[in-house]
Amino acid sequence: MKKNTEKPLEPFATKFRGLFYGMSKWHHLDQLWLNVKAQMDDNWYIYAVGHEVPETTSRADRVLKFVDEMDALLHKEHDEEYCGIVYADNAEEPAFIKIFDPNNLGVSCGFSDNPPLPGWIMSKMKPSDLQAAFPPAKSRQRWWGKIFA
Repeated sequence: MKKNTEKPLEPFATKFRGLFYGMSKWHHLDQLWLNVKAQMDDNWYIYAVGHEVPETTSRADRVLKFVDEMDALLHKEHDEEYCGIVYADNAEEPAFIKIFDPNNLGVSCGFSDNPPLPGWIMSKMKPSDLQAAFPPAKSRQRWWGKIFA
């Protein structure tokens, strides 16, 4: 019997791997943004994955600006009839939103043991470093190491 030697995930990474609902159509995304704005407060962390993990929440005016700028970016750079690159834990009362970068999608939907990381996260939970929590698969690390060996 194989012993599980993996370290348990901390709460933010566990939540990240939890159940999310995709905003498959643009009007779903529009409604999500309206729901975020309806519960606007200073309790949102805005995390650009791959950058420094925020230590504090953003002011409500900064969250509103982020939502408006992100919406414009997604509409401009994801020139599709569908959205499909934003996921929320709860569309009516969101507390955790994953936003995938339209220019770095890989496979953002479906199931995978190593799903790609989103470009941005809005969360009411204090974030942790997702790149540290979900490093590339060992086979990728070995492949990468061979290139420069």
